[in-house]
Amino acid sequence: MPKRDFLSSDVKPAGESWVWVTSMGLGVGLTMIVFLLGMILWNGLEVFWPKPVVQLELRPGSTAGLNNAPVFGGEIVKSQVKAVQALAADGSPLPPQREYQLFVGNKDVYGFGYKFIDEAEIAARSRPADVIVAERLEYGNAIFRPRELRLADGSVLPASAPAFDDVLAGLVRQGNERRAAIRRIERDQIGGINRQLEKIRLERRAIEGRGGEMSPADQRRLADFETTVKELQAGYEQLAARARELRQLQSVNRIVYATMDGAERTLPTGDLIDYYRPNQLTILSKAAIFAHRFWKFLSDEPREANTEGGIFPAIFGTFVMTLLMSVAVTPFGVLAAIYLREYAKQGPFVRAVRIAVNNLAGVPSIVFGVFGLGFFVYVVGGTIDQLFYSLSLPTPTFGTGGVLWASLTLALMTVPVVIVATEESLSAVSRGTREGSLACGASKWQTIQRIVLPASLPGILTGLILAMARGAGEVAPLMLVGVVKLAPTLPLDSIYPFFHLERKFMHLGFHIYDLGFQSPDSEAAKPMVFATTFLLILLVVCLNLGAILIRNHLRKKYKTSTF
Repeated sequence: MPKRDFLSSDVKPAGESWVWVTSMGLGVGLTMIVFLLGMILWNGLEVFWPKPVVQLELRPGSTAGLNNAPVFGGEIVKSQVKAVQALAADGSPLPPQREYQLFVGNKDVYGFGYKFIDEAEIAARSRPADVIVAERLEYGNAIFRPRELRLADGSVLPASAPAFDDVLAGLVRQGNERRAAIRRIERDQIGGINRQLEKIRLERRAIEGRGGEMSPADQRRLADFETTVKELQAGYEQLAARARELRQLQSVNRIVYATMDGAERTLPTGDLIDYYRPNQLTILSKAAIFAHRFWKFLSDEPREANTEGGIFPAIFGTFVMTLLMSVAVTPFGVLAAIYLREYAKQGPFVRAVRIAVNNLAGVPSIVFGVFGLGFFVYVVGGTIDQLFYSLSLPTPTFGTGGVLWASLTLALMTVPVVIVATEESLSAVSRGTREGSLACGASKWQTIQRIVLPASLPGILTGLILAMARGAGEVAPLMLVGVVKLAPTLPLDSIYPFFHLERKFMHLGFHIYDLGFQSPDSEAAKPMVFATTFLLILLVVCLNLGAILIRNHLRKKYKTSTF
């Protein structure tokens, strides 16, 4: 029997077929990831692209209109074949019918924002050039055809006047400026007065709580408090009067308009945030509106149960919490790994600790949330309140959820990842490098500090990247230790001490959950879910990319034969 030459080209090496199987698996996985990201990107960015508004004329006898009107209109957001097939009079199936989902706006008029209509109900469609899509403070966008402007001086400017758009744009701009001024007065100036009054209240409570006869210094202090309180209250009344005056100015100019079904309405121009004429836009003007709306989504605060406005507080809260978590988990995880790898005597106890660390990585995240609530919030936070904020009790300061406790809870949840990655990185440093350092007279700690740790930094950062990726997307534990639907203030601002670790915060992951499952208007929230998901992925990618760049720089700097 002739010998087979296993090096010849007609014989396949054993296992080559499995190489193709694994490559196919990788290809399928990458395709699924690209498809998922593409779907999120498309549905998330589509929200900000202005769509044309169509006016639909209904067939005689149709009951699909709004308020029994023969016409209505809106933005076509979806076109699909009806799932239920209609039947003819003789029982035979009719051809598949198409239906459209329209965003009709004017939620204050109709009570809803979206409506389905069958294609068979439509007699004709058009795109009126004068239709306006306006963003409002309440009830979402309005879609209408303007009639006239009723100005504060009693004059009326019809929509057909050449100066109509210029005057309306000026009124909208003035309304936005007044709204910003009201915000500064109420949040910054009146908020500052309230903080001073609260500080005086606590100091007065401390003096009165001492008991016994008051000293002359305490009596003078209380008298000064009374004078200061009167001055602050006078300033408060002036600011409140100014805010009321600005609010009244918001409603002196009004726009008269007709909805797409012909109903006439009026609206104060101070309630408008922005507007555009969708059926007169060019590609460049659509791109400009897209960029403007996307920027406002990034920089504004949410409105209307988080279905309108922006998500800046959620972006900022996620970023701050992830950074705090990284700062907390890195030293703890690295020190634990150094002890286990370099100092601890290997034996049953150390093996048990490693098994426990590995098991911690599989504990459900909600369990860490319960632990964080019980230990960090109630025990640690409650103790801090008793020691340093007793005058504010029973109102808790640190004894309630906040960004600090949320960060520490997620740090505990992700510390096993950092410990395992750091241990693997420490063990990868060659024994010869360690012995060379010891032979030169360095101590064990000096060898770890100057030789082992720098060479292990890329692996340590790999563990940190994995921890950041998991921690930034967690939601369940945050619901127990500090995240809220809407946070009135940010954890970082210009108020001393500038960084407020006790404050509650917003988070992109919880924002997605709230929009998708707690929103009163699911159809309006659906586009925002995709847009917020896209931004969460983008934020995680940016954070990880920064850590990867640092890791690559350190890898080049401390490159040895081991790496």
